[in-house]
Amino acid sequence: MKTLTRTELERSLREGVRPLYLLLGCEIYLRRVAVQTITETALSRTLLREFNESSFSLLSDPVQSAIAAAEQLPMMSDTRVVRIRDFARLRETDEETLIRYLNNPSPSTAMIFTADELDKRKKSSKVLLDTCTVVEFAPLKDAEAKAWAKSRLKELKTTADDQVLSEIISLVGTDVQTLYNELEKLASTAASTGRITPDFVGELIGRSRELSNFELGDHLLTGNRKKALETLHRLLEDGAEPVMLVGLIAGNYHRLALGKHLLAHGGREEVFRNISLPPFKRDSYISTLQRSTAAKIARGIQLTAATDLAIKTSQATPRLQLEMLVCELAS
Repeated sequence: MKTLTRTELERSLREGVRPLYLLLGCEIYLRRVAVQTITETALSRTLLREFNESSFSLLSDPVQSAIAAAEQLPMMSDTRVVRIRDFARLRETDEETLIRYLNNPSPSTAMIFTADELDKRKKSSKVLLDTCTVVEFAPLKDAEAKAWAKSRLKELKTTADDQVLSEIISLVGTDVQTLYNELEKLASTAASTGRITPDFVGELIGRSRELSNFELGDHLLTGNRKKALETLHRLLEDGAEPVMLVGLIAGNYHRLALGKHLLAHGGREEVFRNISLPPFKRDSYISTLQRSTAAKIARGIQLTAATDLAIKTSQATPRLQLEMLVCELAS
């Protein structure tokens, strides 16, 4: 079946809700908005919404439960909605059960699947792509993210010029959930004037991200597993992408390797000439270099490289891979 863009999905919903949707891609915020839009459209004339709306995770729920819900007739409604996430955890033994439903879906149910990506080697993945209305949620390009940010600021009754918007995108990236969170903070800070300035951006985004990054690195190197996991979860909840965080951790270890060499051959000043650090972190960074062995740094680089490959080849979920990495590094 043809893959729709987000705009094409909105147009198709005006023509009616379809029985099967697959929302595919790692732009989670916009994907979640689309799930809500389909749900609201399907249940717009429903009085007993709670009886016609179900959500299932294949991490914990058998696919049979989701199909049983989909096959129920709606209660005092034209349509019911069944949402299914964590499709990657579908057991092979349950594939045929799902395929039978996909080939003969209930016309009174809108079943919505969400996934970052599909393992196309699976038969069920091919059937999903063939039978569902597929909507792609790829990461936004800079211009798209900038346009979204401008639109969101208008809703917040706040303005920012193009240069400031470009700086926000440069610091935050194009993940919409992260952008959403940062724009909320910036708009709140600029409430008195209704205008975001470069100073606000540098103070609120640059410094908070810098502190969190250093904090995660510190906890890993001191072996504080509990604090490292807490910081990791906070970064993930703020919308940081797992691949970006692996890159961040890898960068920390590469800088450590460089810093270790510079400290041994040129002293503190040589370190600070080559590695940019805020003044308040310099003493603790030198202490970290002094207690970090070359073997530990090399191990950190090897583990992050292995995790990066595991995420990109879909071995378990990115979040689980990151948690395993942090536990390994902080041991």
